[in-house]
Amino acid sequence: MKIAIIGAGNLGMSIAKGMLNSDLKLDSLYLTKRTISDLTNCNFGTKVKITANNNKAIQNSEIIIVAVQPKQLKQVLSEIKCDLQSKHTIISVVTGRKIEEIESVLGKEIAIIRSMPNTAISVSESMTCLCANQKGEEKLTSATTIFNSLGTTLQIDEKLMQAATVICASGIAFWMRLIRATTQGAIQLGFDAKEAQELAMQTCLGASSLLVKSGNHPEQEIDKVTTPSGCTIEGLNEMEHQGLSSSLIKGLVTSFEKINQI
Repeated sequence: MKIAIIGAGNLGMSIAKGMLNSDLKLDSLYLTKRTISDLTNCNFGTKVKITANNNKAIQNSEIIIVAVQPKQLKQVLSEIKCDLQSKHTIISVVTGRKIEEIESVLGKEIAIIRSMPNTAISVSESMTCLCANQKGEEKLTSATTIFNSLGTTLQIDEKLMQAATVICASGIAFWMRLIRATTQGAIQLGFDAKEAQELAMQTCLGASSLLVKSGNHPEQEIDKVTTPSGCTIEGLNEMEHQGLSSSLIKGLVTSFEKINQI
């Protein structure tokens, strides 16, 4: 595969790192950024080319992952339009920008896929949602292959992409905050900071792995550790009294409302 990532910022770099650490068969990987000095100290290997020239990257690639800021998208698309050919596939990971907005610049004859991964893609654990225009549906297999090598994918209707962004991309931050809170609680109960974070991280990973491997509903696993009059149910009930579930849901809804204003 010949891939270019236009906009090697936080998410773009996470995707690049994930690709390089995966079993994806890369012929070349172009990374573009206005200030390439930010990338020159990275030891990527011979397959990676770093440039500030988006057009050069596209001319030498077939799959173009656009990872710029939302406000930069139309300008960047206008600049690269002249270099796009029928062989190219555009994969946009730009927050809040619809396929029709991209088509308004590039036209409907270009294969366009909208993708929403998260930063866990750098360690091949992303949850990535995908949708495409009519031309892009022919290229969804290739996009799925790429992102499945970097985690898990789900094809969805575009109308759900804003919600997917909140659950999966913003969701990384939400889960980090929960892990931090658990760490702080563990410190209060007597563990040092390093031990506390290790306990919180591994327990979070274990809980998720239980659901992935068993296919169970969370309440089924909760029932296994909540004995009558026990400490677990006592703690859970206190968290609910303090608004744990409602706060999480309200946070998701607020984030969703905000993304629809972008």
